[in-house]
Amino acid sequence: MSFIIFLAIGFFSGLLGGMGMGGGTILIPALTLFAGVEQHVAQAANLLAFLPMAAISLSVHKRSGLIDGEGLGWIIIPALVTSVIGGVAASLITGEALKKLFGVFLLVLAVKGVFALKINFSK
Repeated sequence: MSFIIFLAIGFFSGLLGGMGMGGGTILIPALTLFAGVEQHVAQAANLLAFLPMAAISLSVHKRSGLIDGEGLGWIIIPALVTSVIGGVAASLITGEALKKLFGVFLLVLAVKGVFALKINFSK
């Protein structure tokens, strides 16, 4: 039965990730809430799942001519450095603290999303 749960979680988070939502916003909470996976493991699984998706996306965008190689190092190098720093920092805090920080992150994303909506209520 747990295989079906993991399969469903992977399918739906991949589907939403493919639509641009970001699969981790679904994958991490789903793994922790429905599959009983520890927070550190759920976040590590999300990062591992991201690698092939990022490689495929990069390849598609490169073939489509949507990537300008000039200045790419100014994005990649800081991203790699801060990823390592974030991974080390996450390993130093408890799973419960990491879960709370991730919850705050999701709330900030939600508030940002609400403010990004341009709804015209005057009609």
